[in-house]
Amino acid sequence: MITAMPGKTPIQVLHEYGMKTKNIPVYECERSDVQIHVPTFTFRVTVGDITCRGEGTSKKLAKHRAAEAAINILKDNASIYFAVPDPLMPDPSKQPKNQPNPIGSLQELSIHHGWRLPEYTLSQEGGPAHKREYTTVCRLESFMETGKGASKKKAKRNAAEKFLAKFSNISPENHISLTNVVGHSLGCTWHSLRNSPGEKINLLKRSLLSIPNTDYIQLLSEIAMEQGFNITYLDIDKLSANGRYQCLAELSTSPITVCHGSGISCGNAQSDAAHNTLQYLKIIAERK
Repeated sequence: MITAMPGKTPIQVLHEYGMKTKNIPVYECERSDVQIHVPTFTFRVTVGDITCRGEGTSKKLAKHRAAEAAINILKDNASIYFAVPDPLMPDPSKQPKNQPNPIGSLQELSIHHGWRLPEYTLSQEGGPAHKREYTTVCRLESFMETGKGASKKKAKRNAAEKFLAKFSNISPENHISLTNVVGHSLGCTWHSLRNSPGEKINLLKRSLLSIPNTDYIQLLSEIAMEQGFNITYLDIDKLSANGRYQCLAELSTSPITVCHGSGISCGNAQSDAAHNTLQYLKIIAERK
């Protein structure tokens, strides 16, 4: 007898069957068509001597349908009894409508207009275990947007949504340069930095960057706000050769700037990365 709690998905029910019979289901993606308007995926599941296939508009749905097909075959076997005869299967008719996937929509838009495909990077992860917050950076050509969410997927969707909001007035019939759409890069150029009348950047030019207890992260943040570029701190999981924490500070300037920092803690490493970044910006800003 194969028992399962009500509401289990086909994948979960089939997995429990595999655990009890020592025939763990193996899923393989046979087909993945993502270049068309409606993506199509085909998955094959093998459990013992049984092989079944499922098709769907997402990998998850295709795997569900493959698992459901395998369960239907197993249910016909007189020696097997499923306590849950009809495992929960997502009903497309009951799913919320008019909720397009912003990540897929942004990719389709990029393909249509001949732009490079968006690139997503998880830049930060924080918060207590019960309330995590993730920050993801989406790059499209030379532009960047940051998204936040309670999961990596939500943060990624949020970043894509911000780009789509900028493109809301684009006619799908027209092929448009990305620069014409966004209007300007999110980062600043070295030329604009050198000629900026901004108070913060000119204060940096006069600063020795050696005053004790200076909040370099705050100082860099103020310059970024004044000059119109974003900062992303990327904590490196691996310690340095001398056992110190490491961090990269990435600026959305044009060209992109990346500086390294290290310290006895993650916070110290970020502060050191900010300090090194400020020293680099000072050198660039002072050049004639």
